[in-house]
Amino acid sequence: MQRITITIDDELLQTLDELMAQRGYTNRSEAIRDIVREHRIRDRPEDIGTHSIATLTYVYDHATRELARRITQAHHEHHDLSVASMRVHLDHDSLIESTVLRGRTEDVMAFADGITSQRGVRYANLHAIPAQVERALHSHGEVANLHDHLHV
Repeated sequence: MQRITITIDDELLQTLDELMAQRGYTNRSEAIRDIVREHRIRDRPEDIGTHSIATLTYVYDHATRELARRITQAHHEHHDLSVASMRVHLDHDSLIESTVLRGRTEDVMAFADGITSQRGVRYANLHAIPAQVERALHSHGEVANLHDHLHV
């Protein structure tokens, strides 16, 4: 790990300190590391790696013609990526849905783009976390099997 010194104006320092208090950071270094990580994942998805675990959250208008059916169909077509979803009715017209995804980063991002580009979907956000694939022989009960696990 490298030690650096930065010069920052008072207004940005106040913003950083407010962020630290809001999120509960105990030091500025950890806050800055997280800011850089967030920026790197958001703006340089190729740095995430080949596999990721992600949350896709979006608001959509359930009255948009066939939208709910298309979203459900996309989840069925990509059941290997979609781990779980939760849907909450916000008002008479809008729902928020949050889905946990895992798999190849390229596939996760393509799935997210396919959902969020639908007419009637608003306020979409994909938050991806890099993961490593480990193939191991171990048991989940009485029988040992060779299978993949994603590790963060």
